[in-house]
Amino acid sequence: MSEEFEGWRKSRRSNPVGNCVEVGRSRRGTVGVRDTKADGQGPILELTVAQWTAFRQGLSTAGG
Repeated sequence: MSEEFEGWRKSRRSNPVGNCVEVGRSRRGTVGVRDTKADGQGPILELTVAQWTAFRQGLSTAGG
């Protein structure tokens, strides 16, 4: 597990059998996104707050 990110939490839309995405924050204020299938050992996509906001906005408009 990365020491750089903390407060990991699973998406509310995660699959109950383990197909999940987690989001955490770094002390620098960036947002980390990772796949839970790697048990915290896989790569982390690091986004700025502006990038994270744009990503979330894109998801909400894509579904509608």
